Amino acid sequence: MYIENSITKNYISFWLGLMFWIISFMIVVGGLTRLTDSGLSITQWQLFSGLLPPLNNNDWNSYFDLYKKIPEFKVQNYSMTLDEFKVIFWWEWGHRFLGRLIGILFLLPLLFFTFKVGFKKLLNLYLIFFLICFQGFIGWYMVSSGLVDRVDVSHFRLSVHLIIAFLILSLILWNYFNLRIKKYSNSKLTYSLPLFFLFIIFCQIIIGAFVSGMDAGQIYNSWPLMGSSYFPDDNSFFNIFKLSAFSDPSLVQFMHRNLAYLILFFFLFILIKIYRNKLKNLYFAINIVGLFLFIQILLGIFTLLYGAQIYLASMHQLTSIFLVSSSVYLLYLNSNQQLSS
Repeated sequence: MYIENSITKNYISFWLGLMFWIISFMIVVGGLTRLTDSGLSITQWQLFSGLLPPLNNNDWNSYFDLYKKIPEFKVQNYSMTLDEFKVIFWWEWGHRFLGRLIGILFLLPLLFFTFKVGFKKLLNLYLIFFLICFQGFIGWYMVSSGLVDRVDVSHFRLSVHLIIAFLILSLILWNYFNLRIKKYSNSKLTYSLPLFFLFIIFCQIIIGAFVSGMDAGQIYNSWPLMGSSYFPDDNSFFNIFKLSAFSDPSLVQFMHRNLAYLILFFFLFILIKIYRNKLKNLYFAINIVGLFLFIQILLGIFTLLYGAQIYLASMHQLTSIFLVSSSVYLLYLNSNQQLSS
């Protein structure tokens, strides 16, 4: 994306930076919505009428009556009071409100800048807007999975919802770098190394969504062993090679742990390669990645040891945003794009 007018370029980069932080906040709120079991509190998709929260007791009772019809209430929350329902309702309503706000805050400036610089130069931003709209559909597709035969949403659909959010965030960040970072450098790694590193982090986010969706962080709350052994003792090792492993809480937790180790070893490999080859333009980026990776692993261990306590689990997800962002930064600096300003 090349913008000639420096003032317009600054406005677009400021807007993209703002969208990055709002979407980051949205991811954190989404995580808390899941951690508080609030995601099924609103059982209908109301694109426009859902913009306003309940304004009187009749509205509250209407929403609560709809919630009483789904399995989560009948099986799990049958003793819930209206005041308790309001707590989980506000989390889901806030999450949906942020989704609508993001759509508006992205579309209106996008249309304005299209008139300023033309459609072709902003085509990649229209792709991001399409993903934002698609994310809304996936969000409802996820919620609908928990309205009939389940007390929770499908962890597969949850993972799709989460990974699209991180994809949107990464694309926004990449376009921001395109506008803000200027100088060239010929010193770089093989492009596939930071790309694969980012790929396995995305895989870890998917597995992390499986852990969250199945409450798999509330079992085997020990580290480095899972109970008294490295492999969970409620399973056969050969089960990990079956597709059903992705629906088995103990095996999903085992995958999440070991993928973290793989990410750490691959990071160390890249770190050594950068310093051995004296790729000084990548020093800062790889050090930032290492910092957030260390914090992320540490928070992951504490989250596990304390049984996925809500504040630790939320911080663990927040740090994943910074880890992905710093990994995108490393990939960008190592690409054929422009480098540091």
